[in-house]
Amino acid sequence: MFWANLFTGKQQESGQVRMVGSNLREFDFSRQDLTGANLSYSNLNGASFEGAILRKARIRAANLTGANFRNADLTDADLSYSNLKDADLTGALIDGLDLSFSSKGKSFRWTDLNLVALLQSQSWIGMVTAMLVGAIFVYGSSGIIFFTDQIFTESDPHVVRINQYVVVTNVLSGILTVQLTSWISPWLDQAFSKNWIRYGFLSLVVIGGYLLFATVLYFVWGQYIFQNVPVEKPEGLSYTSSRWYLFTLGPLMMANLFYYLNRQGRQLTHKISEQEYQLLTLEKLKTRAELNALQARINPHFLYNSLNSIASLVHEDPDKAELMTILLARLFRYTTGRTNDEYFDSIQNELEMVQTYLQVEQVRFGDRLNFEVQVDSATTKELAIPRFLLQPIVENSVKHGISKISENGYIRVHIYEENGWLMLCVHDNGPAFRENLSAGYGIRSIQEKLRLLYQEDASVELRNMPDKHVCVRIRKQRLEEMPPESTFSPA
Repeated sequence: MFWANLFTGKQQESGQVRMVGSNLREFDFSRQDLTGANLSYSNLNGASFEGAILRKARIRAANLTGANFRNADLTDADLSYSNLKDADLTGALIDGLDLSFSSKGKSFRWTDLNLVALLQSQSWIGMVTAMLVGAIFVYGSSGIIFFTDQIFTESDPHVVRINQYVVVTNVLSGILTVQLTSWISPWLDQAFSKNWIRYGFLSLVVIGGYLLFATVLYFVWGQYIFQNVPVEKPEGLSYTSSRWYLFTLGPLMMANLFYYLNRQGRQLTHKISEQEYQLLTLEKLKTRAELNALQARINPHFLYNSLNSIASLVHEDPDKAELMTILLARLFRYTTGRTNDEYFDSIQNELEMVQTYLQVEQVRFGDRLNFEVQVDSATTKELAIPRFLLQPIVENSVKHGISKISENGYIRVHIYEENGWLMLCVHDNGPAFRENLSAGYGIRSIQEKLRLLYQEDASVELRNMPDKHVCVRIRKQRLEEMPPESTFSPA
C-alpha cells in the first residue's frame, strides 16, 4: 500500500513518475501510463508492466529479472545496462527501444564492454569515448605533421637534427610497441585468465621495453645531438623537458589499444569460424536428411506382384514358388539389413542385389526376360557407390521396357571405366524413350542423390542410340579420394 500511495503521489505531482533506486520487487504497473517515467537503478524483479505505456521511460541499470512487458508500449524507452533475464517482451512495441549493454542472462559486467559497441552506442559514454579517441588521433596526427614540417623547413641545423631525433624516436617506438605487443599477445591469453592482469602485465612490459629502447637510442645517437647544441640556444628551440614518464603514455595507450583490437579481431575470427562450422554441420545434416528421404526402397507394387506370383505358383509349380520366396527374402534382407546412415556399398554387393531382383522378376516373366551383368575390371567391383543406385534403373527397365514386349526381353548391366569416369549403364531392348521424355521419380531421385554427393562430378544420361540405355557417370577420382562415409561423419 505504501508503494501504491507513493506511486500515485509522484504521478500526480509532476505528471511523470520518478522512482529512482527504489525496491519495486513484483510491483504491479499493469496498464499504467508511465510516459517519461524514471525507474533507473531500481529493483524491478518480477514486476509487471503488462499493457503499460512506457514511451520515453528511463529504466537504466535496473534489475528487470522476470519482468512482464507483455503488450507494453516501449517506444523510445531506455533499458540500457539493465538485467533482462527471463523478461517477457511478447507483443510489446519496441520501436526506438534502447537495450545497449543490457543482458538477457546475467547482470551487467564492465568486461562485457567493447570499443566498437561504445563508439556505436548513442549514449553519453559512447559520445565521450568517441571524442577522446578523436582528440588523441587528431593531436597525434598534428604532432607528426608539425615535427616533419620542421625537418624540411627549419634553417637551423641543430633544430633540424633534434626534430629528426624526435620523429625517429617516436616512429621506432610505435613500431617496437606494435611488434612487442604482437609477440606477447598469444602468451598473455594463455598465461592469464583475467583481462586486468593481461593489460597490466602488457603495460609493464611495454614501459620497460620503451625505456630500454629510448635509453639505448639516446646514448647511440641523441647524446651526440644534444652535446653539440650551442650554449646560446637557437630561436624556436627550448631546453625545457617534460617528465620522462609522460613519454611512456603514448606507447602505453598504443600497446593496450592494439592488444585490445587484436583480441577483438581474433575473437571475431573465432566466431566466424564457429559460424562457418555450424553452417557446415547444418549443411551436412540437411544433406543427410535429404539422402534419407531419397534412399531408394523396393517398390510396393513389386512386392504385391511377387507375392501374387508366389501364391499362384504354390500349387502349379512349388519349386518355383520356393525359389521365388528365397530370392525375395534375400532381396529384402539387403534392403532392410542396413541402417539409414549406411549410404554406400561396394559395386559387388550392389550387383548381387540387382541380380537377385532380376531373378525374382525372371520367375515372374519367365522366358520373356533374360539378363546379363558385366564388369570390365575386378578392381572396379571394390569401389564404393551410393546404395540403391542401380536398382531403380533396372526396375525402370523392367516396368517400361520388358513388360511392354511379348518375348525375348533382354537387360544388360554394364560397368566400366572411361577417361577417368566410372560408367554404370543399364541397357534394355524395350520401347525407345520418347524424345520429350522427362525423368520419372526413380531417375530424378538418383539425379538428386548424385548432386548432393558429387555435385558436378556425376550425371545421369538417357539415350536411345546406339541402343536404349540409362547411364550413370561418376568421376572415379571422387570415389578414390576418401571413404564416402567421412562426408557425413558426425562432428
